[in-house]
This record gives sequence, structure tokens and C-alpha cells, in this order.
Amino acid sequence: MAEVILGIETSCDETAAAVVAAGREVRSSVVSSQVDRHARFGGVVPEVASRAHVELIVPVVAESMVAAGAEGSDLDGVAATAGPGLIGSLLVGVSAAKALALVWDIPFVAVNHLEAHLYAALLEDPELEMPLVVLLVSGGHTLLVVMEDHGRYRLLGSTLDDAAGEAFDKVSRYLGLGYPGGPAIDELAALGDRTAYRYPRPLVQENPSTMADDRRFAFSFSGLKTAVVNHVRSDPDALTADVAASFQEAAVEVLATKLRWALESTGAPGACLGGGVAANSRLRERFGEVCDGAGVQGFLPSREMCTDNAAMVAAAGYWRLRHDGPSPLNSGADPNLGLGFLV
Repeated sequence: MAEVILGIETSCDETAAAVVAAGREVRSSVVSSQVDRHARFGGVVPEVASRAHVELIVPVVAESMVAAGAEGSDLDGVAATAGPGLIGSLLVGVSAAKALALVWDIPFVAVNHLEAHLYAALLEDPELEMPLVVLLVSGGHTLLVVMEDHGRYRLLGSTLDDAAGEAFDKVSRYLGLGYPGGPAIDELAALGDRTAYRYPRPLVQENPSTMADDRRFAFSFSGLKTAVVNHVRSDPDALTADVAASFQEAAVEVLATKLRWALESTGAPGACLGGGVAANSRLRERFGEVCDGAGVQGFLPSREMCTDNAAMVAAAGYWRLRHDGPSPLNSGADPNLGLGFLV
């Protein structure tokens, strides 16, 4: 019988639960968003997020089990995001998963949130050929990773300061577009001229052959965000739609260029896009162009699989349980948990 895993995701401001069989068959996926609770603050408030998870975790898990037509006796394990993320939020999901594992007498699996995002693409296309270059872009992380095999990764580069999604949120807040910033800028940018202003493209304006790897595949978005803010301050009559479109184009060009360099350097036959910012329409367009130009298979997960969800946690938990066995019940949550890499 296929191994059936209940996944629980509470790393930030989404309370999610899903039932997945054999690491790829999604039988249910329930996500309760807290966007409305945090919008008036202009961003996620950790204490508000953790309290909301306490309120929502039981009904969300129950809904996912009902939707899957499953009971505790049908499950072979329960997986929960153990990090990285907000510590209060993480503890709610981990505690709930451990309690269910004890009650149902099934294994508990601690899952790395970043690893879970890598499995989002495999949920929708299990036949993807490895190694894969994965561009993982979210509010808290911007990474280029080579997925050599299940559980085996090689880091190419990460952000030196702000993550791409964080830059989108900060620029959106400064422009008065609200929270979350990514969808707001994406929507407004469609009405603007992306060539109106030439904002900097950090760490891509050099010859890649002369750059050390720790710079060639690294990201930096803090300076880009500051350039936009300084421009609007000096030119308050600048059209907001043009500013949004030009900022988005600069950020996307950085991401697309680094992806192209990574494909050329590794020779990987395929690439995936993941993380919340992977829902951005311009990034999805440029991702396809880069993959076509490099002659590699490119996979775009659905927008539902880009954002935080528990199906990807269950999929990662399935492979972790098969390869490493259960996690100890005394394992905790780690807000700064890193993704293990091959040297």
C-alpha cells in the first residue's frame, strides 16, 4: 500500500494541512491564509501569526483529513515544517504533529521548509530528470540550488541581504500599494512601462567569467530597493505603475540572469522555479525564456504550489521517512534551520 503522509505547514502566516500518498498523489490540500489579519500592519506580526495558528490548526487538519477521506489508521506518518521560519509559528505545527503521531502511533517527520519547496515541482511532475537547477525565490530566501537527487543538494548561491520577496514587500509598502507586496506590484506593473526607469541590476553588471562563484551566483536586492526609494523621493511625480514595472523588471532580470549562468555552469538538463515569488507573472515568463534559450526542460509549478502549502511538506516528509526514518519526538523547531548541502 502506498505510504500516506499527513503534512502540516505553519512556518509563517499560512496554516496548512495536506494528505499525500507515495510522495506525489495529493489527496487533499487545505490552506488557511492570515493575509487579512496582517495587512493592516503592513507585514507579518509573529505574535499574531502564532496565535492564529493555535486557533486554526485543529480545524485545518480536520478538513484535510475529511477531504482525503482518511482517518488516523490510514496514515503512515505525519510531517511538519520544523524550520526555518517564525519560532512561535513553527512550534504550533511541530507540537500538533507530534501529538497526532503519538495518538495514532505513527512516525513523526521533521521537514525543512526549503527542502519542501524543492519538492513542490516534483508533486506536479514526478518524472522530472535530475540533476535540476532550482531557483527558489520567496519572502525570506533567494537561493540557487542544484538538486542532485532526493535529499542531495548543492548550493550555488544565496542572497547577501534582502530576499527578493522582501524587496517586493518593502517597495510595495513605500509606494503605498499595501501587503502582500508581490501580488500588488505584479498587478500594477502590468499597467506600467518596464523600460521607463533603469534601476540597478546588482551583481549582474560584471563579466561572469571574471567573477568568483560566491559572487556569480549570489543575490543582492537591498541596493535595488534603496534605488527605487531614492528615485521616488527625488521625483515624486513619477508614475507609480512605471516605477513598479521598472523595479519588477530589474529584480526579475537579476533572477533570470543568475539562472542562465547556473544552467551554463552546471550543464543540468532541467530547471525548476519555486517559492512564493515564483507566482510572479513576469518571472514566470522570463524563466520560460531562459530555459528555452538554454535548451533545457523548464518546469513551472502551479501558483498554488508556489506559496506555502502542506502538500510539499508531506512530499518531502515521505522521502525523508523512506531514507532517514522517523525524527525523534524530542526534536525541536529551528527558526534558522539551513538546508544540508553536498560539498
